[in-house]
Amino acid sequence: MVQVLLSNNLYLCQEIMGHSDICVRRDHFLSGFTWMALSSPSCSHVDGVKKLKGLRYRNMSSQIVGKFSRNSQDISQEFQLPSAYESAMEALSTLITQKKRNGTSAISGPNQKLDRMLRYIKILGLEEKIADLKIIHVAGTKGKGSTCAFSEAILRECGFRTGLFTSPHLIDVRERYRLDGMDICQENFLQYFWECWNQLKANISEDLPMPPLFQFLTVLAFKIFVSEKVDVAIIEVGLGGKLDSTNVIKEPVVCGITSLGMDHMETLGDTLGQIASHKAGILKPQIPAFSVPQLSEAMEVLQERANALKIPLEVVAPLTLEKLNGTRLSLSGDHQLSNAALAVSLCKSWLRSTGNWERLFEDAYEENSLPEQFLRGLSAARLSGRAQIVVDPLINASGGNKRLSGGLTFYLDGAHSPESMYACARWFSAAAVERKDLSLSSVTSVVETMDRAWTNGNIKHCHNQESEEILKRVLLFNCMDARDPQILLPKLVDTCASSGIYLSKAIFVPSISAYTKVTSATSAIPSYTPGKDLSWQFNVQRIWERIIHGKDVLDQNLKLNASAGLPPREFLYEETSHCSAEDRYFASSAVFPSLPLTINWLRDCVRENPSLRLQVLVTGSLHLVGDVLKLLRRQRFILKFEVDGIDEVAQSGSIISQLIELCYSVEILPSLFQI
Repeated sequence: MVQVLLSNNLYLCQEIMGHSDICVRRDHFLSGFTWMALSSPSCSHVDGVKKLKGLRYRNMSSQIVGKFSRNSQDISQEFQLPSAYESAMEALSTLITQKKRNGTSAISGPNQKLDRMLRYIKILGLEEKIADLKIIHVAGTKGKGSTCAFSEAILRECGFRTGLFTSPHLIDVRERYRLDGMDICQENFLQYFWECWNQLKANISEDLPMPPLFQFLTVLAFKIFVSEKVDVAIIEVGLGGKLDSTNVIKEPVVCGITSLGMDHMETLGDTLGQIASHKAGILKPQIPAFSVPQLSEAMEVLQERANALKIPLEVVAPLTLEKLNGTRLSLSGDHQLSNAALAVSLCKSWLRSTGNWERLFEDAYEENSLPEQFLRGLSAARLSGRAQIVVDPLINASGGNKRLSGGLTFYLDGAHSPESMYACARWFSAAAVERKDLSLSSVTSVVETMDRAWTNGNIKHCHNQESEEILKRVLLFNCMDARDPQILLPKLVDTCASSGIYLSKAIFVPSISAYTKVTSATSAIPSYTPGKDLSWQFNVQRIWERIIHGKDVLDQNLKLNASAGLPPREFLYEETSHCSAEDRYFASSAVFPSLPLTINWLRDCVRENPSLRLQVLVTGSLHLVGDVLKLLRRQRFILKFEVDGIDEVAQSGSIISQLIELCYSVEILPSLFQI
């Protein structure tokens, strides 16, 4: 008898699987299996959390027992991943009108986009229904997603049914749509998706084609939130504000502007004032507006817009430790104090405007304190790929008291602008040092390992550190060619160095995600694509070597050398000063041909040396961060086997892999299999 134990925490299951579909339907009952599960609220069409009083996403649980009576080959033949969802992804991919991020939109004219958006909304019969949504609308350069995540968590803790629309997604498009803190389940997504798709497809004409991708996803957000009867919809602007697809919202309850900086300049303009003008476009007459502190050039534009609309623009100071009253923000980094403060102001304003503040709190709270529900929300919000720490559980496991391998920890942040790279470097510098005392020498239980493996920077300390560990900090980097690595990389290096943190190696790798295709959490991932163009990665590597050595040390011949294969393991231990143009691999950096090969190479390095601890900073692109998360989540199951009374921690084998695939196909994650 083999018993396989997986975590039964529903929120953790979402983080692991990239799925919120912890639900079972009768049509998924399978011969040879017995399944028992609790349904996810995202799939159950429950009208509001008031019917689920006291139930929160972070402490829901799912208990599923499966009795397996077939061999792994039977499973692989009979239970394939759902094809209907992949069909929806293929349909979405046809809506991509730009072949690269900074390409020219197929829609021209300043007002044509919003005019078409209104026509799409009218076709779907959503015009009046959107007006009834109680919306929080948020624009900005940095921190939009974090502010929205904080706001959603706060209002959910206050007892409201929440809807959250953010972008981009990292692994699966359903991440963009959260209901009560959970990604919409596959079943409901497909229902709303095809309803929108078929209605729009039936009404296209020469002057009204199918909407481009983001417009369709925005219309779909309105469809979902209206149909699910959310109490509050938190809507993150996609790009800019004034001409963004979300700006068909005519009367939000409250608007917020997060920190502004230089980004998307090809679309928004090359000055901070021009960018601020676009962001200020979401402000509306008679609607309260809030902003974090801005540089004077940006603040002047925001204030000018507010004055023209005759509305007050309240500037929100960052939260203080006193106001948090010992609560630790769930999202890491000093910059999150500003995002959290803006979220608090937006939620207070929303509660007052909707008449709920007095009902809930009766003005019992002073300005210097926060309600308990607010504090719980600030400590529970989640946002993948931003200041997120992932301990690789395939590596960081042990048998009894013996270390099986070294340690591999990924620090993920999708920073891709100078301002966000500065914030990323400050966070990594603090987090990398803070984790120095985290022991990887023992694993007391599978659940504890899972709990500490996926965090947004919350460090759980342990004091059983083994001696003579070798610590290496490695940069895993890629950025889109619309970005300037000559600005991003020096900002990263200098900020880390100012805190005494130095990256011993840098690996440059192409992303898996393609700008021209929408994929899902279960889409195929090629381990290597022969003939992949790596010229951009070599350009970035040359910039890195110039930063490290103060001069150009690379030539075109390196491209031929790198194509010969991956670096030897010794690459990690070589001193940067040993760099030589005659060497096959430069001591401070390398170009790898694919991300899966890179992850496997890092794993092999720490498997070979139990004393080696790798801290890998993944940054430069949300696409890269999402690809890393997708790879890790597919392979990251710590499985506790009890075989003849002997405990051992093992990596997933072929049978377990088939069971995991089965979990995807029936949209559940088991907390317990009995084989």
